[in-house]
Amino acid sequence: MKTFTGKGVYGAVAIGTVSVFKKQDAAVKRVHVEDTEAEKRRVAAAKELSSSQLQEIYEKALKEVGEANAAIFETHRILLDDDDYNDSICNIIESQSVNAEYAVAVTADHFAEMFLAIDDAYMKARAADIRDISGRLIGNLTGAAADGSMTGGKVIICASDLSPSETVSLDKEKVLAFVTACGSSNSHTAILARNMNIPAVIGVGEAFLSVIEDGGEMIVDGFTGEVFWNPDEETRRRLSDKKKEDEEKKRLLQELKGRENITLDGRKVNIYANIGSVDNIGAVLLNDAGGIGLFRSEFLYLENSDYPTEEEQFSAYKRVLESMAGKKVIIRTLDIGADKQVDYFGLKKEENPALGLRAIRICLTRPELFKTQLRALYRASAYGNLGIMFPMITSVSELTEILVLCKEVREELSAQGVGYAENVELGIMIETPAAALISDRLAPMVDFFSVGTNDLTQYTLACDRQNPDMERFVDTHHEAVLRLIEMSAQNAHQHGAWIGICGELAADTTLTETFLKMGIDELSVSPSFVLQVRDVVRKLKITP
Repeated sequence: MKTFTGKGVYGAVAIGTVSVFKKQDAAVKRVHVEDTEAEKRRVAAAKELSSSQLQEIYEKALKEVGEANAAIFETHRILLDDDDYNDSICNIIESQSVNAEYAVAVTADHFAEMFLAIDDAYMKARAADIRDISGRLIGNLTGAAADGSMTGGKVIICASDLSPSETVSLDKEKVLAFVTACGSSNSHTAILARNMNIPAVIGVGEAFLSVIEDGGEMIVDGFTGEVFWNPDEETRRRLSDKKKEDEEKKRLLQELKGRENITLDGRKVNIYANIGSVDNIGAVLLNDAGGIGLFRSEFLYLENSDYPTEEEQFSAYKRVLESMAGKKVIIRTLDIGADKQVDYFGLKKEENPALGLRAIRICLTRPELFKTQLRALYRASAYGNLGIMFPMITSVSELTEILVLCKEVREELSAQGVGYAENVELGIMIETPAAALISDRLAPMVDFFSVGTNDLTQYTLACDRQNPDMERFVDTHHEAVLRLIEMSAQNAHQHGAWIGICGELAADTTLTETFLKMGIDELSVSPSFVLQVRDVVRKLKITP
């Protein structure tokens, strides 16, 4: 038996046979060509096929992991159409009279090196995206499968690394677990595996691949990050028992459906769900969430080739509100920018997009765009229990401007005889230290706060959590982050507002008691975590 240790990214145990993920060999040779125009036509055809494949993967990802995680494939399609990228390919073909595959490979290397040289984690991550789309292009030019292959039936997939497209393209029903030699627990691939509810361990080291082989037995412990190759009898028995206990626990969680989220001492806590599109409503209802604490409206912008109209937005918001039948639905206004780029917005390239023009900053610099969304939201409010939430707030002046625009929209709708609900709650996300530190001034202006712990942690610790080199420094339990959350809770309650958490920490059950003692009123999590959090809440006693 050999044991390898990496980072567990989804807590479950898998026992089965190994399938080593084999990427198709798309080795590129330099070939002299006479007809350069024909090569450019080949590139155009391969691009069209690649775009179609990415659309299929995007739609599959939407169903399996939600809009927020599927957005990476929209980024890939945008990169595929990038003028500089395509001009480079065509220029190499023309100037060197070489085959399309070689031109794409050279361009990929050039752009990847260029991104890696930039001292910005977001831009460094684009290097992997460039290699992913370039590999797809080359695969389509050569006729090789772009997403590799797997052998056997229900297996544990082992690889050096998996790109996001490779991860989503695999048949989920045949995958017991993922194990990769490389990677970060905050990588897109790890996040996808976690949202697909598949046990996964990443970063076990390159030596791993020289030991394993197809057909061998393996046990993957996603809780501890341990991987056992050809396990001995004692290990097999111990992990089999752990697997059964985990499965029984999950079965018992199903019995919590219909139960209230009340602590042993009578404290009621709202447990809501985060979703990224209308297609995810079924998961919310299936897991018995009390409402939707975060509905990411940007999917309407990411899916379109132009700005979605007021009617398109109204239709989507109305559908989700009607489907939730009076349960609270909190819709976050447009959160484009940083790692979610939309080409038709025409945003300038920024050296540090995480600190640039994103979310509410775009809305306030383009008020007509913002008012279109607000009109759609207020019109839809007549069909359910709506809350509107504004992201990336850092100042009182921003919130004042937002509230003025909301009032203008309500007055315009009234003048036009268009109905809307009078009791729409307005709230803001606490995802910057600035918002937390002035939460005493912001709380009297709104009905609620919702803490976005992902960004709050990133901005508080000055660490890009998508950067694998920062993983050891990204402490989600950092005292500074928890103090900012507690400060926000105290200020919210002092001024009559309620407060929830919608970031990933909401599902961290090791912090549930801490959050409730702070006074957190609502926890919004991925649908699959609703019952798990409910189970913990019902076992807690908060008062001394």
